[in-house]
Amino acid sequence: VLYQVAHNELIASALAVSKGKEINPNFFIGNMISHVPIYPYSCNPKDILEAEIASRLRYFFPDVQVRGYYPGYALKMFEKKGYDIKWQEGDDEILKNGTVDYIGFSYYMSTVVKHDAEQSVDGNVVNGGLPNSVENPYIKVSQWGWAIDPIGLRYTLNALYNRYQLPLFIVENGFGTTDEFKEDGTIDDQERIDYLREHIQASIEAVDEDGVELMGYTPWGIIDIVSFTTGEMKKRYGLIHVDRDNAGKGTLKRTKKNSFYWYKNVIDTNGEELK
Repeated sequence: VLYQVAHNELIASALAVSKGKEINPNFFIGNMISHVPIYPYSCNPKDILEAEIASRLRYFFPDVQVRGYYPGYALKMFEKKGYDIKWQEGDDEILKNGTVDYIGFSYYMSTVVKHDAEQSVDGNVVNGGLPNSVENPYIKVSQWGWAIDPIGLRYTLNALYNRYQLPLFIVENGFGTTDEFKEDGTIDDQERIDYLREHIQASIEAVDEDGVELMGYTPWGIIDIVSFTTGEMKKRYGLIHVDRDNAGKGTLKRTKKNSFYWYKNVIDTNGEELK
């Protein structure tokens, strides 16, 4: 059922691209994917292969949306599992004619897999982990156990660009944490500033050092909202605080955090602030 729904979604995506081009051939139309890179735990060939196979979960949608056809690994998986994905007449042509022009993606963290790790992760995991994921001993994690890995963003930019050779757009990148007001009424969210600075710097390195074509970067997010992954208001991503709690109580008053002023200065100085 899941892959049938995915197929229908891919057909809808391709039809939307084709319709957009029909309206205006100059439209530049992309997709949006969530990408959590998967590292092998070690240089053990079994770990390397485990990461390669697991990464297919990340590439399935863009592989079809960029190339216009299903990759061999997906077709082989359908065959081995006995999945009967219903194709309608003309689906092949729809996918072929509705490929995207760029890739928009979100990046928050990375994960690590080990070929013989205990299968301990359930289906409700929200930190990008897989059943055989293990902790990465080389990086820190957030309050919610999300890996803080700015180098992983540079790695992701390279992986996507080398695989597809299309422009990229980082449309989500941010740090979820609890925010505390100081006595003077300000919110000193230095952890968020550090996170954003390091990830933007990693993006710049991908452009300047690696030759990645990066269209833009937008952080998640500008104001606090309910976190999609955990359903909490207290897991705040915004550069502007919103007076609302998990129970839905609060005045909705907006308060600019220190990260707001920092990011405004990054924009005003065209990135000179990062230096």
